[in-house]
Amino acid sequence: MSAGPATAAGPVAAPLRPGRTWTAAYDIRLALPLGAFFLVFFLAPLALLVLVSFYADPAMTRFGLDQYARFLLDPFSLRVLGATLWLGVEVTALTLLLGLPLALLLTWAPGRLRGLLTLIVLLPLLTSVVVRTFAWIVILGRQGIVNAALLGLGLTDAPLKLLYTEGGLVLALAQVQLPLMVLPLVTALSRIDPNLADASAALGAGAWRTFLRVTLPLCLPGIVAGCLLTFAAAITAFITQSLIGGGQMLFMPMYLYQQASSLNNWPFAAAIAIVFLVAVLACVALLNLAGRLSGGRARA
Repeated sequence: MSAGPATAAGPVAAPLRPGRTWTAAYDIRLALPLGAFFLVFFLAPLALLVLVSFYADPAMTRFGLDQYARFLLDPFSLRVLGATLWLGVEVTALTLLLGLPLALLLTWAPGRLRGLLTLIVLLPLLTSVVVRTFAWIVILGRQGIVNAALLGLGLTDAPLKLLYTEGGLVLALAQVQLPLMVLPLVTALSRIDPNLADASAALGAGAWRTFLRVTLPLCLPGIVAGCLLTFAAAITAFITQSLIGGGQMLFMPMYLYQQASSLNNWPFAAAIAIVFLVAVLACVALLNLAGRLSGGRARA
């Protein structure tokens, strides 16, 4: 049985009949396993979480909005939410600052060097996040590599407190999340026609002006994608926040964990999770909107 007419180059797909949609050409049933997985392991738990968050008391005997009111009217809870979102902003900014030059170098590097740089970028993804975090504990400790170097160079008289500080946490999270920023940037930079830079140079623009007026606007989709991935991963990095923070800094993942596991207040923990989810989705929507607006201006 033949699916369509054959030519010297091979069989040719039959054209779509009038009124036949693309969903018929690509059988929608192929997506059913993924849809079932998504329904069972994401939508159903999320619906259960929303239901639990509407219980007014820890014993879950009556419904109400008490848990949401408790969170939104509590200055301490709002400070934890603000600190978590600000941590994501700091990590995203540092990761972009480190990742953009690395992505440019990786894009412009010749074959073998490019392969080596790609391996270095991907290396953190090949190791456990626990191992990477414990490595940062060794690096940032009072007798770690950084303090030993500073003392050896005579730049300080006593070891600096780098571990269990927000600066150390931002540095560790930036290194852990760096591949999530670099890979979208490399993809965006690789799609830029190199003739555009040559044309800019031929018109008298310098390297910096070409970068700011040509390269940077055209790689904005990669910047937005990298910022979205890095921000979402940084504010939910429970292990790194717990180990590097050392319990001296409280962020939303640990706050939620304490309410659920230590205090057994499941309704309040569920309300924290829903508020956190809404806040993260709002930030992601803002980033996405900024990316669309900047992309439109770049195309203009």
